Amino acid sequence: MFARLIPLAAMMLAGCASVDTEARSVAQDRQAFLDTCEDWDEWEKPAPPFRIYGNSYYVGTCGIAAILITGEDGHVLIDGGSRGGGPLVEASIRQLGYRIEDVKTLLHSHEHFDHVGGLAYLQRKSGAQLVASHGAAKALESGEVQPDDPQYGMEGGFEPITVARKVRSFEAVSLGKIALLPLTTPGHTSGALSWSWWSCEKTDCKVLVYADSLSPVSSETYRYGDHPEYIESYRAGLKALADLPCDIVITPHPSASQMLARMQDEDGLVDKAGCRSYASGVEARLAKRLSDEVGAE
Repeated sequence: MFARLIPLAAMMLAGCASVDTEARSVAQDRQAFLDTCEDWDEWEKPAPPFRIYGNSYYVGTCGIAAILITGEDGHVLIDGGSRGGGPLVEASIRQLGYRIEDVKTLLHSHEHFDHVGGLAYLQRKSGAQLVASHGAAKALESGEVQPDDPQYGMEGGFEPITVARKVRSFEAVSLGKIALLPLTTPGHTSGALSWSWWSCEKTDCKVLVYADSLSPVSSETYRYGDHPEYIESYRAGLKALADLPCDIVITPHPSASQMLARMQDEDGLVDKAGCRSYASGVEARLAKRLSDEVGAE
């Protein structure tokens, strides 16, 4: 499966943009974020934006991530926060000196209101096209969590969003020199996507991965053990995520991948074992959840 990455390598490397000439201090921006935000912070608490690496920026709130990838032919935005978070994401984009009108492509992690609730607002402001997974498209276009979602009945709705294109794993999404690869990672929801791409600073390129929320959280009546095919897909996605090239991992809930702690480390956000560690931690939680379900019978 990962052989499919090879023919796309040249295209992705072409997306390595040199660091822009704006005299921003990455250390200062990250410190401003750390001074403002805490682990597992509020979902609609405004956060100072900062550069993750190269042409990739964090533009989310303290508690919910959104990622901006900039390019000469337009920008890509992954996730839009909650309904109230959408304007905060827009403000962060503008604070960095970029125009919301230059965002041409919208992407998602998973189809819950805290991550896609702001996308309709951002789509109106930008005119961008939304690329979605086949599994999430119906929820996104209806604004309603679907019955196959483990959290069906728990999650609130959100403003419907127009989907322009549907993708499966490794069907590249490109915008100019930017190229991203989706990976279907069902589990937390059936339509969840993780994303990987290159960002570069001069000739130093790194693979960034936006790994979706994968925790086995559900309503009180849902039993993962009653859905063996879903569990098989869940575990396949975890394995695929663990096997991805991965220098920097970010998650929709930033604290799920210890983002704030890593920002204070000497190596910053770089952790080549980050995706593997994140996936193995979720696998352990899933195994415990299945064991608990058997014990409750």
